Amino acid sequence: MNSNSALLCDASRSQLLVIDIQERLTKAMPEKALKNVTHHTNLLLQASELLDIPVIRTEQYPKGLGATLPEVAENFTDKTITLEKTCFSCLGADGFEQQVDIKNRNQIILTGMESHVCVLQTAMQLHALGAQVFIAGDAICARHKHNHKNAIQRMSQAGIVISNTESILFEWLRDAQHEHFKTISASLR
Repeated sequence: MNSNSALLCDASRSQLLVIDIQERLTKAMPEKALKNVTHHTNLLLQASELLDIPVIRTEQYPKGLGATLPEVAENFTDKTITLEKTCFSCLGADGFEQQVDIKNRNQIILTGMESHVCVLQTAMQLHALGAQVFIAGDAICARHKHNHKNAIQRMSQAGIVISNTESILFEWLRDAQHEHFKTISASLR
């Protein structure tokens, strides 16, 4: 890999982490923000399946907050790893560190909610462990806009890459000659 691409997402080095997009939690989110999170998370999930990128999803206290939103859950495959948690950072979930392969796939792309709690704590801890963390900024949200903006600012200042779904997808593809370019680019229309 040349130095020009070291800061770009690489499908062969990526893992997708979908954090707590759960039924009861989504009811507290602004409608437009939730629609964006759902849409962009689904685009990343569909591309992950095509590009063989591992996916982990977490559910925060599903007994109280419900299961993953059905319109997102339908894009998980039998290869998706699901972990339940009560802690805010995903790193506290039983089995999380065994499932995330930072040595061979050190780029972790995060989607989910809430930006300033579970997403932020997970991103900061993964970054501290040496992972290259990318936030799909259009695929995370919080109940309050000011908390979301503050989380983005904090993560950015800490050296976490704030990106967007389309940039991540095209970085994974790298070339219009890629065998999945037409399928993935068509999903963006």
